[in-house]
Amino acid sequence: MERLSKDEYYLNIAKEIAKRATCFRVKFGAVIIRDGQIIATGYNGASRGTKDCFQRGECLRNELKIPHGERYEICRSVHAEQNAIINSARAGVSLLGGDMFIYGEDHQGESVDAFPCFICKKMLINAGLNRIICSKRNKEQQIFNVQDWIVEWQEKDILDDKQQYGK
Repeated sequence: MERLSKDEYYLNIAKEIAKRATCFRVKFGAVIIRDGQIIATGYNGASRGTKDCFQRGECLRNELKIPHGERYEICRSVHAEQNAIINSARAGVSLLGGDMFIYGEDHQGESVDAFPCFICKKMLINAGLNRIICSKRNKEQQIFNVQDWIVEWQEKDILDDKQQYGK
């Protein structure tokens, strides 16, 4: 019997978390691990106590024909990465030095490149996380070292970033 690696194990947990997402476009799940323990989870969905896209029966971004990866300020959902960070803060748990695992899939159940958007990347940097492990369209995963983003953005502009969701 072959045993899953810890990265595969945590990415599978993020996949299960994504099943709670309330977005018509894509389902994302995130889990933050520190010292081998789950410290927070999040999925993409409307702010607490507000109506999500399922309850409204529509996606505002689809209605406005906004492409993937653009104009997130008009989305009803909070991103999975953001919700995981927020849930950590609500519980009073530090995520400094932790890793985040992000899984994403479309509504046909096909994996997508679950790379964080620019807003989430900035939050992940400021949260003090070490690694971001993302599912990819081809059923593989990609590991990002947060420190590499910092170095790249010091040398180049944020707009030069090649690994972004929706591209």
